Amino acid sequence: MAVPKRRNSKTRAAKRRTHYKIRLSAVVKCSHCGAYKRPHRACPSCGEY
Repeated sequence: MAVPKRRNSKTRAAKRRTHYKIRLSAVVKCSHCGAYKRPHRACPSCGEY
C-alpha cells in the first residue's frame, strides 16, 4: 500500500477542496400556479407536474 512521504501543505489541501462547495439548486416557476419549484418534480403548492 502506498504511503505519502511528505505532509501536504495547507495550501495544497485547500486547492483540492475548492470543488467541495454547495451549489444553488435550480428553481423554475410552475406553469400552473406560478409558485417556484424544482424542475422535473411535482409542484409542492398545487401538485401539478
